[in-house]
Amino acid sequence: MRLSYPADIKIIQVPCTGRVDILHLLNAIKDGADGVYVAGCLEGECHYLEGNLKARKKVEYVKKTLTELGIEPERVEMYNLSSAQGARFAEIAREVVETIRALGPTPVKSDTAA
Repeated sequence: MRLSYPADIKIIQVPCTGRVDILHLLNAIKDGADGVYVAGCLEGECHYLEGNLKARKKVEYVKKTLTELGIEPERVEMYNLSSAQGARFAEIAREVVETIRALGPTPVKSDTAA
């Protein structure tokens, strides 16, 4: 099955979502990404035991930080799914792009954003 998701999505693979840092998420927004989502393992099924739980806490922290800065927290989200849920991944990608398009461009763009 060939999955189709918006070309707007840039996938960055990491060994575990626990490796995603708060700064990665904030820098993505600062560098011009209109939104970021983290797709991690199903809760309780992390190969690294708690990586996805740590990632969720980081995403929630970033959402809180964005709110404090007056930026829509919906620009950063976390989803849990298994590797067998490719169709769900594509569906989430489409939903995220739709949400971000409705919000409009990020109000924070650095001078180095392309």
